[in-house]
Formats: sequence, C-alpha cells, structure tokens
Amino acid sequence: MTALLTIIVLVFITIAIWQMVKIFDLANANNENSQIANDKDNRVNGYLMLGFLAFIYVITIVCVVKWGDLPLLSNSASEHGPQIDNLMIISLVIIFIVQTITQFLLHYFAFKYKGEKGKKAFFYADNDKLEFIWTIIPVITLAGLIIYGLFTWSEIMNVNEDDDPLVIELYAQQFNWKARYGGADNTLGKANVRLIDLDKANILGLDESDPNAQDDIITTELHLPVGKPVLFKMRSQDVLHSAYMPHFRAQMNCVPGMITQFGFTPTVTTAEMRQTPEMADKVANINRIRTEKSKELVAKGEEPLERYEFDYVLICNKICGKSHYNMQMKIIVESQEDYEAWLKEQKIFKNSLVQN
Repeated sequence: MTALLTIIVLVFITIAIWQMVKIFDLANANNENSQIANDKDNRVNGYLMLGFLAFIYVITIVCVVKWGDLPLLSNSASEHGPQIDNLMIISLVIIFIVQTITQFLLHYFAFKYKGEKGKKAFFYADNDKLEFIWTIIPVITLAGLIIYGLFTWSEIMNVNEDDDPLVIELYAQQFNWKARYGGADNTLGKANVRLIDLDKANILGLDESDPNAQDDIITTELHLPVGKPVLFKMRSQDVLHSAYMPHFRAQMNCVPGMITQFGFTPTVTTAEMRQTPEMADKVANINRIRTEKSKELVAKGEEPLERYEFDYVLICNKICGKSHYNMQMKIIVESQEDYEAWLKEQKIFKNSLVQN
C-alpha cells in the first residue's frame, strides 16, 4: 500500500511540474526565443568553457594532493613489482601531461575563437603537416610503451627452471581457493576434474595411481618462503576465474580444461609489510572506522567488529558468480625456516584419503 501511494504521489508531482513548464512557456511566448546563438550566448559559453577548464584543474590538484600518494605503487612485495610500478607511473605521467595540454588548448581555443557577429570562421580542409605531427607523436609514444611493456612481461613470465622454483598449484572453484604443494619432490601429481571423489576426500581430482601425487599437500592457506622463486600452476573446476595477488603484482586467468602459470619471487615477509609506515597508517585508519562502527553495533545489542590485521591475499578478479566478492585466500610470506616448519605440519595426500 505504501509503495502504491508513493507511486501516485510521484505521478502527481510529475504532472504538476509539466503544467508549470507549460505555464512558463506561455509567459515567455512574446519574448525573443531564437534557436540561433547570438554574441551574448557565445560569450557566456566561452566563459563557461574557461570556468570548466579551471574546475578540471582544481579538482585534479585536489585529488592528487589528497589521494595522490599512489599507495598501490609503493608497496610491491615481489622481485618484479618495481618494474610493473615503473611502467604504470610512466603511463600515468604521460597521460597526465597530455590531458593537461589538450584540455587547455580545447577550452582556450573555444573561448578565444567564440562566434562573433561579422566574423567568419577560417579553417583548413586538410593539413598534411599537422596530421603527420599529431599522428607520429602518439605512434612513437605508444610504440615505446608497448615495447617496454612486452620486454617487462617477457622477463616476468620466463621463469628460470635453473632457479629450482617452488611449484604450487592454485585451484579455483566457486567460491574458494585451494593450494597444492608438490611435496618433498616438488613435483605436482597428475590431476583431472573427473577424478574428484568427495567420499574419499579427493577434492582436487588427483590421480591416486600417480607416485608424484602421493606426497602432494592440499591447503586452504598459501604459505610462501621469502626470497624463493615460486611457479604457480593454475586450474579452474567450473568457470573462468582470475588469480590476482595485488601486492605481488601478479594476475593470471584460471581457465577450465587447461593449466595456466605465473611466477614471482616474494621479497617482503608479512611481518615486514605490517611494520611499514604506509601499512601501519592504513591499518590504524581501518581500525578507527571499525571502532566507531562497533560502538553503534554494541548500542544495538550486536557483536562488535573484529580488529583488522594486514595479510597478503589472493582474490578472484573475474566476476565468477554471486559470491565472487568473497572468493579469497590468505597468503603468508615467511622465512624459509618458518615455511618448512609449517609444511611439516600438513597432511600429505595419501594420508588424507578416506579408505572405504
């Protein structure tokens, strides 16, 4: 009933506004209402163009001052992270310079050459020299960025097998992640989605007859030793997912029916990242907000929010379904000793199988 009354009121308000507009049009019927812009109209529009130009620059300066520290370009935790950040910064600087110059020219010329009575517009039908200049400059700039990007990407993706990287499988399914370690031999056993047997706790479809699969370790938390190259093999059980680890500047699609891969070397432990001034400030700010929110919840008789503590995270960067937002897994980067101690506590595949 309330919804019906609301709709009726909105309909009456719309009708009233429509009638008022008609009355306003009738009141101004005798006034000059030419559809052709005069000198006054052109001057107004010219000044509005300058005003909008000033607005663009002011809002840009405010955003840069307030949010321009670019925290996501200062906290990389992988060996290749600074290369990615450098490429991003170069792109942003070029875009900023081009935007500043082109917007100034656009709005200034719109003001300077505004229409005036008796003035005839002068234009070139074509100008080969100008067209060559504004074509070749973007071509050279974009070619440089693309070539630099390709070399950077190639260097990142060419994982050197001589470095004996730690091999880990990331298994994506709606809506969670599983990590599989190769065990003592650092070799992942064969697996196929058709071999999944929940009754036997074979949740990733490992081939039970494959010797390399016997010592594999399946976990719901990802542990990485600092300074050790890691090669991720990625699979998806159902739909297209994307393994995204923002602090490690790593992202790769997980495609059903095929294996994709991405490698990097972690350089900053979780404990070290928590102690950086930028992260400490961010965590403190989040907890201030949570404290205020918790006061409201407690006043309503609800449970307060838990205090936030930073952790690296693996998230899905593809919209893979209704619980996509919650598809994440904690990543812990630690010393080699702590990693080995944690690994010894995990069950190997052959010991985790349920015997019928």
